[in-house]
Amino acid sequence: MPAAETRPQSPKGVIFDMDGVLTDSEPLICAAAIAMFAEKGLRVLPADFHPFVGTGENRYLGGVAEKYGLTLDIAAAKKRTYEIYLAMVPTKLRAFPGAVEFVNACRSGGWRIAVASSADWIKVEANLINIGLPPDLWDAIVTAEDVIHKKPAPDLFLAAARKLKLSSSQCVVIEDAINGIQAARAAGIRCIAVAQSFSADLLSEADLVRPTIASLTLNDLQAP
Repeated sequence: MPAAETRPQSPKGVIFDMDGVLTDSEPLICAAAIAMFAEKGLRVLPADFHPFVGTGENRYLGGVAEKYGLTLDIAAAKKRTYEIYLAMVPTKLRAFPGAVEFVNACRSGGWRIAVASSADWIKVEANLINIGLPPDLWDAIVTAEDVIHKKPAPDLFLAAARKLKLSSSQCVVIEDAINGIQAARAAGIRCIAVAQSFSADLLSEADLVRPTIASLTLNDLQAP
């Protein structure tokens, strides 16, 4: 990293969303959900899931079921969706270019690092292991099971800050989705968006928008 990118003067934390930020997993979970609904005789479209990206699988599946008037056993549907998804992970899941390098740069630069994901632990663990950022690398991990209210509520990010033993003002969130940006704002945490899942114009509520995680620098993490 450039010499100007120095360690933060006081303890600070970077809280990463996972799906769409670290891993190019949105197309895979969408494909798995479409396959699950197909097994129930319902044809759904990728666009049906867009309003629910980042809200957790319960709402991701439940919201689409509601749209089509389908009564869905959420627990069973989620279990089957994860079965389909996890079968794809070893051969199809990839980290976004630059994601692993940026996480490692944050750690080397003295930042505390956390993952805060609306996904369940089974998915978070599989994704992180597969992309070479295993759970034991992180200072904190918060998943859907750890909070009652998912994004756009602030709970996931507030829980991550607590686990990092930092205040909201000492943290910055890296997000890719509108619901995640709203969650960060509700938590009072500065938010940087990467336009990897949604176009930059849709992410304008973030404090800073970059095209990809590969384009981020440690200087971007410091509030202007």
